This record gives sequence, structure tokens and C-alpha cells, in this order.
Amino acid sequence: MQALGVNPSHYGLERHGIQNVSQAFWNLGTAALVENAIRRREGLLAAGGAFVVRTGQYTGRSPDDKFVVKESSTQDRIWWGPVNRPFDLARFDALYGRLLAYLQGSELYVQDCFAGADPDHRIPIRIVTEYAWHNLFARQLFVRPDWTKTGDHVPRFTIIDIPKFHAYPDLDGTRSEAFVVVNFGKGLVIIGGTSYAGEMKKSVFTILNFLLPLKRVLSMHCSANQGCRGDVALFFGLSGTGKTTLSADPERRLIGDDEHGWSETGVFNFEGGCYAKCINLSREDEPQIWSAIRYGAVLENVSIDPKTRLLNYQDGSLTENTRAAFPVSFIPGAVIPGVAGHPRNVFFLTCDAFGVLPPIARLTPEQAMYHFLSGYTAKLAGTERGLGSEPKATFSACFGAPFLVLHPTFYAEMLGERITRQRVNCWLINTGWTGGPVGIGQRLRLPHTRALLRAALTGKLDGVSMRTDPVFGLQVPTECPDVPSLILDPRATWPKAESYDNQAKQLTGLFRKNFEQFKDTSTAIRDAGPTIA
Repeated sequence: MQALGVNPSHYGLERHGIQNVSQAFWNLGTAALVENAIRRREGLLAAGGAFVVRTGQYTGRSPDDKFVVKESSTQDRIWWGPVNRPFDLARFDALYGRLLAYLQGSELYVQDCFAGADPDHRIPIRIVTEYAWHNLFARQLFVRPDWTKTGDHVPRFTIIDIPKFHAYPDLDGTRSEAFVVVNFGKGLVIIGGTSYAGEMKKSVFTILNFLLPLKRVLSMHCSANQGCRGDVALFFGLSGTGKTTLSADPERRLIGDDEHGWSETGVFNFEGGCYAKCINLSREDEPQIWSAIRYGAVLENVSIDPKTRLLNYQDGSLTENTRAAFPVSFIPGAVIPGVAGHPRNVFFLTCDAFGVLPPIARLTPEQAMYHFLSGYTAKLAGTERGLGSEPKATFSACFGAPFLVLHPTFYAEMLGERITRQRVNCWLINTGWTGGPVGIGQRLRLPHTRALLRAALTGKLDGVSMRTDPVFGLQVPTECPDVPSLILDPRATWPKAESYDNQAKQLTGLFRKNFEQFKDTSTAIRDAGPTIA
């Protein structure tokens, strides 16, 4: 096996059973990986320097193709079900054996990295990829080690990502040709049949969601930033609700855009990069992300003119889930390393396509737990096949159910304890619709959402009068600087109040039905949800 690159680890690929490959490129830098990706015709270099790729059939995660190996060392702790589908150990060994045979004679790329910016809680990981651009993605997204010390790197978990290797469902026990299989006992994740690089990122998050909470470090699907006085804010939310956009605030320092831990000393970023949505990206609304898309960034499924190499962020013909991966250092003033103190404010973001929820509301600790366990947002009609003409409510526990390994209440109890102990302010932010549902109403303007956030972060909402929402029981401000008072009361923005009432009743029923799965939580938390009038 010929090892090329920068300071290969003494803990070689043979430790994973990988043998007889033609070449193994270790810890290549950005320039070398871009050169290799171009040599292999994996993508195009755009004007401005970003590397643009297509991910083929899979333009997003494939949650139905994710499995967890059921083995004795971890099986009693895992939240088994549709999120963590059990995979037979013998079948894993057989699938992995076929994968190892496929790798013989191949060209591989290896990045030795860390998951976690806090040295006290970081986990050494290894990413082995078939594509050079996948290795570049990993280099930009995870925490880079001191390159002079990579020779001593021993991974706690290894991810082997081979898109061209397809499973046979009848033989391998998978659902399709694509698979993501996590084996906690062996410290190994194998990925095949899909070129979507986000599977690697979320596999690492899944690993941390198991290992860290058992050590009393809360793992969270949220972005985080820090004010000039060191005040930290967390932003929980599902894809499309604004986690990256709202945390990348020119007036605050970005800690991270997607995944964080909360230890006894404070918050820390799990990653060393950002993974921002690009659809309809504009310099005016998102200047920091716009400027971060340059040489070293990886763009997935963004439209590019092959002649001029100019990018078109408005083109969603391949997918609405166009993405940019880049180091967090590309954001001016980012907190590096991504370690900070305890948060002062926590925001739960939802894109309410029903047009019912207020643009901002203050939550009691019990309401915070209710909305954390609910993890509500609404998918927009027309953005996914099969949604029809009406918005579709989505509930994802802890705003990240596809990546949870333990039961959701385990994470919720940890969050509630920290919110109470640190006296954290909790808020619900609607980045969706007002004046009616999608197709009738209007999307709340980003400048107004930013003004509401700014008021909450700076304490300008502490003294204003609040009204109690009659359906959701939330405390809603009646005024806010730089925001029209009318939009603070969503019912008042609808042409017909009775239409709003009917829509609110429908959404309330969906909330209550979803929360039936958490009937064992305390009465105070159950009673903190909406009521049907």
C-alpha cells in the first residue's frame, strides 16, 4: 500500500481491514484535494474559486436507509424504532467484508480529524473516502488537528464513505442500494450508494449524540453565536428554519452553525465548518455566507454555467437543498476555537407555513420543554414530491430526531436542568408565514426577524407589555423597535379572523396528537402546550 500526503498516522488502514489499495492519500490540504478532484473530473471550479459538485440521485440525507448495529455493548441504551433501525451484526460483517473486497486496488483519501472544539470533550475521528471532494468536505467541516501530530492519531470512530459501492437489499438486509450503518461496538460507520456528503457529517453527529450525553455533556442540533459582551445564544431548528442564516449575524460572533455540546463549563462547537443552505442566497440578506463561498468551499448541486462558471443560487431545478460547506474561519470574527460560556438566551426556530404562530414569543421553562420535545416546523407545498397543495406539519423531537440515539426525554431533561440552573431566557421564533398560510399569506421578512432577535438579545423586550396568546398560551410582545406592531399579532394579519381560528385549531390538534408519544412527561410540561378552543 502506497501512502502519500501529509504525516500519515501510524494507526494504518490495515487496522480497519483495508488492504491492497493502489494509493492512500493522507491528510491532504485544500489545494491538493481540489487538484485531485479536478484531475478525477469530480466537479467544476466556479468563478470565485468554490468547487461545485453534483450528488446525483441523492440530493439530501436518506433517513430510511440508516441503521444501527444491534450488539451487546450498546443495545440496552439505544432508542430503537424508526429512527434507529436495528441491523444484524452478522449481516454487518458480511456487508463490510464485501466493501473491503471492493476497495482492493482502489485510490482512497484519508483525513484524521476531531469532532468537538473543546479539547476536554473532543473525539478523534477518521474519514476514509472514495472521492477527493468528499475528503475536502470532511476537511472543511470537522475540526482539524495539528498536522505535525497526525502521525500519532488513533481514531475513536472511523467513517468509510464509498458512494460507488452499492448494497443488494435481499442479500445485505438494507432497504435500497444506499446505506448508512453505524456500529458503536466497533467504532465504525460505513456509507455506500449515495454521494450526498452530508451523510458523513450527520453520522458524526449521531455518534456524539450517543457518547457525550452519557458523560453528562448535552449534544444539541443548534447554531450558536456570541455578543460583544460574551453573551451566548443558541438557535434550535430544523432545516430551512434559519439556524445558519440567523446565527451568522454581522453584529455577533459565530460559534457554529449546526451542532454543539453544552458541558459544565459552557458551549462548544462540534465542528470546524459550516454547512449553509444556498437556495436564493443573496449578498444583501446573508452577506457573511455570501462572502464565505470562495476558494476552499464546496458547493453541492448549485447551478453553474459551464462556460462562464458563474453561479445561480436561484435555480432549484436539481434540488431546493443546495448547500455550501466551508471552514467557520471564512466567517469574519468567528469564535475560534468554537468554545464559549453558558448561554443567556435559547431560541426555538420554526418555519410555520400555516401562518398561525407569532413571530416571537417568550417561553416559560415548561413551555420550552414542550416545544423542544415537539420540534415543530412545517414543510412548504411544492418543495417536495407528494406534499400536495397544503403545508405539512413536521415534528422532530429535540429538533433533530433523525440523529438521536438515546430517548428524546433524556436530552430534554438535560436541557431543562441547564436552562433552570443557568436562568436562561427561552424564546419561540417563527420565520414562516403571516397573514395566511403559504400561497395566501406572506413570508415574514428577514429584517423584521433580525430586529426581533436583536431586541430579545439586548433586553429591549424585557420591559414591554406582553399579551397571552389565547391558543398557545405564549407571552407575545405588543411592540418591538423596527418592527410593525401589526405582525406581532398573527390573527390580526389575516383577512378573516375566523379563518385564522380554524387554522390555529387544526395546528393545535396536530401538536396534541404528536405529543401523545410523550405522555409520561410531567403534567406541567404536557399542560404547557396549546389548547383547542
